[in-house]
Amino acid sequence: MTDRLPATDDGIARASVLLSGGGIVAFPTDTVYGVAVAAGRADRLPALFELKRRPPDKAIPILVASPAQIPAGWVIDERAHRLIEAHWPGPLTLVLASASGSTTQAFRAPDHPVALRLIQAAGPLLATSANLSGDPDTLAADDVLIAFATQQDELAAVLDGGVVPGGVASTVLDLSEVPARILREGPITRGALAAMVDIGDR
Repeated sequence: MTDRLPATDDGIARASVLLSGGGIVAFPTDTVYGVAVAAGRADRLPALFELKRRPPDKAIPILVASPAQIPAGWVIDERAHRLIEAHWPGPLTLVLASASGSTTQAFRAPDHPVALRLIQAAGPLLATSANLSGDPDTLAADDVLIAFATQQDELAAVLDGGVVPGGVASTVLDLSEVPARILREGPITRGALAAMVDIGDR
């Protein structure tokens, strides 16, 4: 049975405990409701993909509350520092290279107080939208409960932070390349990014 938790200190603490134990938790973000597992429990990613009925080969971002939560081993260069200072928390996802250069990972800090409090309590989260793959986004806790009504044993809890605004998905900028490359243009435009870092051809 999916728990519905209030966005209080106690509710966030409970959600954090569930995440640390490998549970899947839904929560509000600055656009839609998200659903996540703790980044330290990447072994639970298959369960998250199964819940969403999402292809397992699609990468998902790690949500952090601040750049200090980006794990060691990812390259945060001068460009990343400038962009983070200007646009985090907010609708900018940055793709960073590993120190070895062998892989990449997307990171974002969502601009929503409940999401940030949860991430501060639970640590970084591997997160994606809280809906079945291909279905409409969820904008409230009720929407999440309806979306996963037949999977209540798989979704441990939804943290009820009220209705979220929806809107355009974040801009995704790949900093693993020089010049940087826009993978998805969203609220932060190409022009705004080009004023701060070199951007390659589309």
